[in-house]
Amino acid sequence: MSARTPRERPPRRPFPRLIAAAGLLPAAAAALVLLLGSPLTEPGPSAAPRAGSTSTKTAPLRVEIPELRVSAPLVDLTLDSGGKLGVPDPADRNLAGWYRDGVTPGSPGNAIVVAHVDTPTGPAAFAGLDTLGPGATVDVRRADRTVATFRIYAIEEFEKSDFPSERVYGPTRDAQLRLLTCGGAYDPAAGGYQSNVVAFARLVSIQRPQPTVASENALRRS
Repeated sequence: MSARTPRERPPRRPFPRLIAAAGLLPAAAAALVLLLGSPLTEPGPSAAPRAGSTSTKTAPLRVEIPELRVSAPLVDLTLDSGGKLGVPDPADRNLAGWYRDGVTPGSPGNAIVVAHVDTPTGPAAFAGLDTLGPGATVDVRRADRTVATFRIYAIEEFEKSDFPSERVYGPTRDAQLRLLTCGGAYDPAAGGYQSNVVAFARLVSIQRPQPTVASENALRRS
């Protein structure tokens, strides 16, 4: 397991171009190993992760981080035939992605949401992820109009060469959320960013949609 990287961050090249793919490796508990911004040169066969509890009714539509003033729509991310997980379109700075064959945010287990830290044109949705601290909240707006609110309990940075996949993606009994992006030093010769920033969060509430005036009037008449 990697030790936590000190908060002092190495210099970053302004707005480097992120590659539009993430690596995937087999690991304990069918964990994913996200290598956002890294070359896909890891050896060994790919393995599809174990399916989670997904539902079109509760599918996530948007992720919001009030402290960062982030409100980004979520696109579905899937694995290709080679076992690689896609990432959001780097041409869109305000976009995040949810691994749709995993856990739906708010259901037991780890829901996975990823976004770029920056793009060729400027900072992206998760540019300030590493500045958050324990207690910051993340809201996931879902298709059934409910809002799943998570509270971050840790922010850590891990070298991609020593990524603790089981800790990040291993099964949990409660509903949790993992937010991932790139971090650390940017080294073009080594394939881009050398680390991943991971936010660990737990579900604290699911807010039901408030009744509209029309629905309240209908209840009074019934």
